[in-house]
Amino acid sequence: MSKIKFSLVIPVAPWRNPEILKSLSTLKYDKNKYEIIVEKGKNASENRNKGIQKASGETIVFLDDDAIIKEDYLEKLEKFLTQHPNIDVVGGPQLSPKPKNMFERFSGMVLASNFGAFRVNKRYKETKLETNANEIYLTSANLCVKKIIFNRIGGFNKNLWPGEDPEFIVRAKKAGMRIAYNPELIVYHKRRGDFAGYCKQIFKYGFTRPRLNRISGETKFFFLIPMIFSIYFLLLPLLSLINIIFIIPLIAYLLLSVIFSVYDSARNGSVTSFFVLPFLYLFTHLSYGIGMLVGYFAR
Repeated sequence: MSKIKFSLVIPVAPWRNPEILKSLSTLKYDKNKYEIIVEKGKNASENRNKGIQKASGETIVFLDDDAIIKEDYLEKLEKFLTQHPNIDVVGGPQLSPKPKNMFERFSGMVLASNFGAFRVNKRYKETKLETNANEIYLTSANLCVKKIIFNRIGGFNKNLWPGEDPEFIVRAKKAGMRIAYNPELIVYHKRRGDFAGYCKQIFKYGFTRPRLNRISGETKFFFLIPMIFSIYFLLLPLLSLINIIFIIPLIAYLLLSVIFSVYDSARNGSVTSFFVLPFLYLFTHLSYGIGMLVGYFAR
């Protein structure tokens, strides 16, 4: 019997079905060399930790239940780990799948945009190979970890969700683990299909960031930019009464928004998106910034 090489761990909420199983059935890889572990529960971090305890593979592959995995994923993962035996953690992009509606397409474009998501857009598009990656590159929707390192740094923080994956990566980095981003390890991950759901998702990301910063003991300045902008935006009616000069930053922001709307629309071949992206940029930044602001004052 072949030795189990990969354990695929999929956390699933009790009321959901693991849609990813359909694409996993098409994997072009020896079925005796991998196992699929589905863990149901309300806390994704706890589900992953339970999956880690059950896993018998040398490497644990964390995937989301609503993702679509490419059929050659495990082949490319094995090839990468063979070529880079010193790498402890590796992941790849979670790209936007074929959208079911126009809003899914627009929200996916924002997440992959340099203006919409700034540096973390690396998580949502293919970029160059990076063998010294960090939390900016990776998410738990597409994350492969050698099982042995869990004995050294532990599993995912159950008090963080969302936000458990960047905290885990920060902790692994501090412990001296080698982390890589491989653009060939592709999964497709569903985007929010409506405006309210999208803003709620981005708000949650911002809301958990302060707690993540406290736990990890570090704060990256660029994560604070949406919060600073949101404070400015909310105070702008008052500030403009004090001096009209305070409107200049907003004008600069709107100009950048239009410029990047042209660029992202052209890059994605979508004329319609030009008229939608400026609004989505704004609400993405405000949702994250206000979420982060609330997170700093929440218990």
